[in-house]
Amino acid sequence: MPDRRSVLFVTDLAYQAQGRRYCDEDIFLTSRLRDGFDTALCHPLDAAALLDAFDLIVVRNSGPVLHYQRQYDAFRAQAVACGARVYNPLSGRGDMAGKQYLLDLTTARYPVIPTIDRPEDLHLLPEADQYAVKPKAGADSIGLAFVPREHLDGLAYGDVLVQPCIDFRYEVSFYYVDDTFQYALYAPDPERRWILETYEPTGADLAFARSFIGWNTLDHGIQRVDACRTREGELLLVELEDLNPYLSLDSLPNQARDSFVASMKASLHRFMDAQPRVG
Repeated sequence: MPDRRSVLFVTDLAYQAQGRRYCDEDIFLTSRLRDGFDTALCHPLDAAALLDAFDLIVVRNSGPVLHYQRQYDAFRAQAVACGARVYNPLSGRGDMAGKQYLLDLTTARYPVIPTIDRPEDLHLLPEADQYAVKPKAGADSIGLAFVPREHLDGLAYGDVLVQPCIDFRYEVSFYYVDDTFQYALYAPDPERRWILETYEPTGADLAFARSFIGWNTLDHGIQRVDACRTREGELLLVELEDLNPYLSLDSLPNQARDSFVASMKASLHRFMDAQPRVG
């Protein structure tokens, strides 16, 4: 029997997320990972102390790191220093690195909700009834506020992003393991973000999502591309989640859920084979 590799699965089972039960998803995932890995769970605040004891650290539904930013930064530094394998890899350019990517993608003219962080760039935003103001380090809508255009000049710029409020038909998410599309889910009712149904993407939809997966350049890992469909039919990026994206596995039929688990297991093995431990 081949040696079984060990996985430390980092999750906050007690985290309360609006409209989602993180704990159920991670209990399910770890129950399936045990088929191929020796698996243990830990809270994100305990992960740094356990880095050396496992072949792989899998960061899943660990909650917004802004609640424990100092400890998370120390975890990252220690993982890099000791050569630990962390999945997703810590080189992500999306939410893993903050919200700078929204500014970068706006500048590069990607199909993203226009985003600025300086008063001198206000002219780049389209006219809208309301504008969303969010912290650069925000997550889960923490610190989000909505203001009219006449209040934008008086904002305390520096640590906030400003975007126009988009009148959209629905939100849709595309889920990837490594660079391979797995499934898509959408919220038909904009007022009920987490009441999700399966979505059959078109070729154009997949080309849209794949452009952001390619931009992020992560060779391994789980990513979620969140978008909104405007009234005119255009898709615009809302978020590129590459740190600990919630997967909404409970919204999938059994066959799709099983397929995702198989893809994740294969990805974990590929990642460990490609990344020999240092030290």
